Amino acid sequence: MAVTPLRVLACGDVEGRLEALFGRVRAIQGKSGRFDMLLCVGNFFGSTSETEWAEYRTGAKKAPIPTYVLGANDQETVSYFPEVSGCELAENITYLGRRGLYSGTSGLQIAYLSGTESQDEPAPAYSFSAKDVAELKTSLLSTPNFKGVDILLTSPWPRDVGTFANSAGEIDTKKCGSKLVSDLAASLKPRYHFAALEKAYYERLPYRNHTVLQETPQHVSRFIALADVGNTSKKKYLYAFSIVPMSLMDPAELVKQPQDVTENPYRKSRKEAQKTKAPLCAEEEPACQFFFDLNKHQGKKRPSDEKERGNSQPKQAKKPPQPTGPCWFCLASPEVEKHLVVSIGTHCYLALAKGGLLPDHVLILPIGHYQSVVDLSSEVVEEVTKYKSALKEFFRSKGKRYVLFERNYRSQHLQLQVIPVPLDHCTSEDIKESFIAQAQEQQIELLEIPEHSDITQVAQPGTPYFYVELDTGEKLFHRIRGRFPLHFGREVLASEALLALPQRADWRRCAAERAEEAAQARAFRRDFQPFDFALRA
Repeated sequence: MAVTPLRVLACGDVEGRLEALFGRVRAIQGKSGRFDMLLCVGNFFGSTSETEWAEYRTGAKKAPIPTYVLGANDQETVSYFPEVSGCELAENITYLGRRGLYSGTSGLQIAYLSGTESQDEPAPAYSFSAKDVAELKTSLLSTPNFKGVDILLTSPWPRDVGTFANSAGEIDTKKCGSKLVSDLAASLKPRYHFAALEKAYYERLPYRNHTVLQETPQHVSRFIALADVGNTSKKKYLYAFSIVPMSLMDPAELVKQPQDVTENPYRKSRKEAQKTKAPLCAEEEPACQFFFDLNKHQGKKRPSDEKERGNSQPKQAKKPPQPTGPCWFCLASPEVEKHLVVSIGTHCYLALAKGGLLPDHVLILPIGHYQSVVDLSSEVVEEVTKYKSALKEFFRSKGKRYVLFERNYRSQHLQLQVIPVPLDHCTSEDIKESFIAQAQEQQIELLEIPEHSDITQVAQPGTPYFYVELDTGEKLFHRIRGRFPLHFGREVLASEALLALPQRADWRRCAAERAEEAAQARAFRRDFQPFDFALRA
C-alpha cells in the first residue's frame, strides 16, 4: 500500500511578522490544500514582536497550522523561550529546544540545532558550541542502522555549502555560515536542510552522501536557505515540499540519484576528520579488498583475487596492435614531428605538445601503438610510472605541480597530457574542484577513483573515458557514453580559476613556427636532463 507523503512548509526569518506569515500560509492552503506542518528557521521573533505575539500567546489568535520553531539567535529574544528543552509557546506553535531530534507519529525525523555558533563553553543561551554539536551527533549516530535524518533545521548556513555547486549569488559560502553546522550536516546526512539569517534565498543542487566507487549509494541531500518574511526584494521565504519518511521508503527509491547531483561540499572536512579516526580492527575488511565494475550496477562490488587486482599482478607482455593507418604518435612513423621529442626510453617517450597550453606542456607517449592506458602491457605501465615520477620531481624543482589527463575518445594513440601549474597559483584541491565544478556545468559526471585503485580497475579496454590525475595521486574518471568536448581538459586548466589562459584552450590556435618549437624542445631537454632516467639506462 502506497504511503501518503507529508506536506510540509519551511520558512526563513519571521522576525515577529506573524500576521504576514500566517496570512500567506492561509492563502497557500486555500489554493493548494492543507499542509501538515510549518518549520521555521532563523529569527522567529524580532525587536517589534511583542504586540503581535501577545495575541497568539493569550489565545486570541491561533496559528493555522502546527508550527515548529528554533530558539533565539541573540540575547534580545532569549526571554521568548522559557524552557531550554523546548515547549509549547502558544496553541499550534512549538519551540523545539536547543538541540535534538523531533519524531512525530508519522515517523518523520527532524534534527534541530538552535542558535548561532559560539567558541565559548558553555555557550550563551542563544548559541551552540562544538560540545553541543558533538553530543547531538553522538546521540543520533549511535542509533542502530542510522542512515540519516529526513530534515535538519539550523539557523546559520553551513560553511562551504557552495562548493561544487550552483552560485549562491552575493553570499560567499566560503566565509558565510558555521563550520560546526557543516560538520553536523555531513554526519547527519539530512534529505532536506533548511537555514536562514542571510536574508537570501538559495536552493543548492542536491549532493551525494557517499563516495562513488567506495561506498554503496545513499540518499542525496538538498540544502535550501530562505529569506526573511515580507522582504521588499520579493525573495522566497516559504518553501513547500512533500516527503515520505525515510523509514517508510523503498530502499531503492530512497537512494535514486538525480541527474544534477553534485559531489559532497563538506568532503574535505570529512576527510580531515577521518584521518583522526582509529585504524581498522584486525577483523575488519579493508576497503582495498574490493574493486568496482562499472559495467554492472553502480555500487555492487566483487572481491578481487590476486590475479585480478591491478596493483598486484601486471598484465603479461604482449605485442602492441598495429595502427590501421598513419599515426602521428608511433615513434617509428614518418608522421611523428621528431623535433618535439625530448626524451626516449625503452617503451615510452616524452615530447612537447604541439600548440601546448604552456611552453613546458609535455606528453608521455608509448613508443608502440596503444590506444589507452588500460591497453598497456606491464613493462610500458612501469615506464610510464617512471616518467610520471621524473616529471613530478622536475616540475617541483621549478616550483610547479603537474596535472595529467587522458582522453580516450576520438583518438587512436595514447597521449598522457602533462601540464605544470605554479605551486603559488593554486592548490591541488583548487584544481580538483575546478575539474568537478566545470564538469557539472556540462553535465559530465566526473567521479573520484579511490586512492587504492587505478584506472585499469574501473575501465575495460575499448571503453571511451576521460581521466585526470594530480601529482598527489588523486584521480578523477568519467565514462564517456555519448558526445564529449574534445578540449575539456585544456579548457579547465586554461580557465580563469586556474591558469587564466582561456585564449589557449584550443591547441590549433597556439601554433608556433617549427624553429620556435625546436628551441623550446632543446630548452626542455637541457633542463630535464638531470631527472631523465632514460639517459642513465
